[in-house]
Amino acid sequence: MTDATLSHPAPASNRGAIAGGIVLAVLAAALAVLPLTMTLSAYVLNMLMQAVTYTVAVLGLTVVLGYTGQLSLAQAAFFGIGAYAVALGTVDYGLGFWLSMVLGLAASAVAGAVLGLTSLRIGGHYLAMVTIAFQQIVTLVLVNSIDVTHGPDGVSGIARPNLPGVSLANAKAYLTFCIVVLYAVGLAVWYLRRTRLGRAMQAVRDNELAAGVVGVNTYRTKVVAFTISAILGGLGGALFASGFSYISPDQFSFAESVVFLTMALIGGVQSAFGTALGTGLLILLPEWLRFLKEIYLAIYGLSVILIMVFMPEGIWGLLERIAHVGGGRPAVVTPRPFRLDIPDSGPADILETRGLAKHFGGLRAVDGVDLKVERGSVHALIGPNGSGKTTLLNVLSGLYRPTGGSVSLAGRDITRLAPHERCAAGVGRTFQNIRLFRSLSILDNVLIGAQRPGAPAKGEAALRERAFEALGFVGLADKASELVGSLPYGHQRLVEIARALAGNPTLLLLDEPAAGLNPTEKQELVELLRRLKGHGLTIFLIDHDMAMVERIADHITVLNFGKRIAEGTPRDVLRHPAVIAAYLGEVPTHGAA
Repeated sequence: MTDATLSHPAPASNRGAIAGGIVLAVLAAALAVLPLTMTLSAYVLNMLMQAVTYTVAVLGLTVVLGYTGQLSLAQAAFFGIGAYAVALGTVDYGLGFWLSMVLGLAASAVAGAVLGLTSLRIGGHYLAMVTIAFQQIVTLVLVNSIDVTHGPDGVSGIARPNLPGVSLANAKAYLTFCIVVLYAVGLAVWYLRRTRLGRAMQAVRDNELAAGVVGVNTYRTKVVAFTISAILGGLGGALFASGFSYISPDQFSFAESVVFLTMALIGGVQSAFGTALGTGLLILLPEWLRFLKEIYLAIYGLSVILIMVFMPEGIWGLLERIAHVGGGRPAVVTPRPFRLDIPDSGPADILETRGLAKHFGGLRAVDGVDLKVERGSVHALIGPNGSGKTTLLNVLSGLYRPTGGSVSLAGRDITRLAPHERCAAGVGRTFQNIRLFRSLSILDNVLIGAQRPGAPAKGEAALRERAFEALGFVGLADKASELVGSLPYGHQRLVEIARALAGNPTLLLLDEPAAGLNPTEKQELVELLRRLKGHGLTIFLIDHDMAMVERIADHITVLNFGKRIAEGTPRDVLRHPAVIAAYLGEVPTHGAA
């Protein structure tokens, strides 16, 4: 595996993308001004107003569910908070649209952040239940707080805003304004996916455990996602209230949250374009089917079910998959050589544990282990199955909190640091069972590793360059644009190593990197690890292949039943009576008969 070539879009591809973007921008501008130039009935205007304002709110689900993988069934509650803020602010308190909207967005953001905070200890269907409870509470407040919200009668007479020199009182003008807002929100959500935050969200969605180890603050990322989602829900509600001049509690019930979720899923929740498509389809489809009279609702429901069953990634997701299969390969250029910026000063032992212990009830998985890993060395940890090796690695990387003892990295105590904080301190990690972000490309996987806090690469261009360097080092740069799930098993191992290397670690923890590899791939792995050692990287690895360990390790520590039973050079350790007894069950005392 020598330094490989890397992939960048060819100039022709760039010109094509720019041309496509110009065409899309012209089309979008034409659609925005279309309501001003056409004669539309009040019914059609109301239907378009609903589609546009709903899409703004449903884009929030793209962020929290599509990008971050957190199920929320409270989007109608945020929609209602924004709507009632504008309605009550303009009708009851005379605050004006813009101030009322800002207050509504602030209230939505606070509520979304509080919901996000609950994701620290719960997830999945439990988190969904919490969001349902919040939705029901908001609905009850809107219905029963008559003195404040006007109760079931709702709020009428909501005024539309004005822009400097432009009145939006006319329905067509206001619809055009809402379309422009929708474009701005849609563009922001689309662009978010390609930012550091967006990649962190997608990492949390695909594999939260791996995301933390490569430097993503998973908790903060989920809170931010909920907050953004709530703000977009509130914005959609604010526009909706002024657009229709009347609101009532039944418009913001749990049933509407289910409708919002269905819109996102049908179009393709992982794409801003898909969300817009799904929202428009679910609002317009009943109108298109009304000619069928009594059976149109049944056909509408059946259509929704068929789309969700046969296109689980949504309509837009299917279109993206077809386009990806038919896409051409990028051009090839020569990469920069891979480099590691590792300080050569500091303690001789880069990693040290003292009395490190991890107990699971009465099971002492790691039992008072003292360990020192010399800077720039390859240190192997071996032992029989169930000896506590992976548990020790999980403690070192922060996935488990130790029951006792301490962990120091380059003289700094990191015992209580979270996984993303240890990554920022310079700890890289791979897993025995490969943990990649499988919905993303190979390049995006490595970009997430390159953007860890404290890494040298800062700007987007520097991140991409760093990611390509790491991929070139493991020989996969020419495949950067492919989905990581399409790679064979051995190459997926290399992507996981490249992801860790892109963050410029000072200590690399490898959990059985040779597992599942054929002899040729194992030989390539040995050469790769030797080259990494030549770059000054300290490697701490677990593996059951004793022949490979003996070839590359400078030092070996042996665990059995959570305790250290031997330590030293490969030659001495692999012939140690206690080690032989641990693997074979007895100590040979005489020659074979």
